[in-house]
Amino acid sequence: MFFNLLDNAVKYSAPESRILVELLEYEMYIRINVCSQGTKVEREEFARVFQRFYRGRNAEEQEGVGLGLYLAREIVNGQRGYMKGEYELEKGNVFSVFLRR
Repeated sequence: MFFNLLDNAVKYSAPESRILVELLEYEMYIRINVCSQGTKVEREEFARVFQRFYRGRNAEEQEGVGLGLYLAREIVNGQRGYMKGEYELEKGNVFSVFLRR
């Protein structure tokens, strides 16, 4: 599941760009962020990128069938966690995994 997030970060980022992995601890969850400076994912599209077979508007040039984020989310849900995506100006696209402590 983390391989998929990192693989996507590499695939959809410009060469030589940085990918940031963060670990944050909360009272009930551990949060792992994978941040990349790739093509910006718009807010309304983040809800759809986790759907089966959905390929982002800017994903046509990359190989894939649109299952990676869907399967990653299913694995995380099976562990009683959840995933979300957002865009932050300083970090770029941020895909977050929340796992119970």
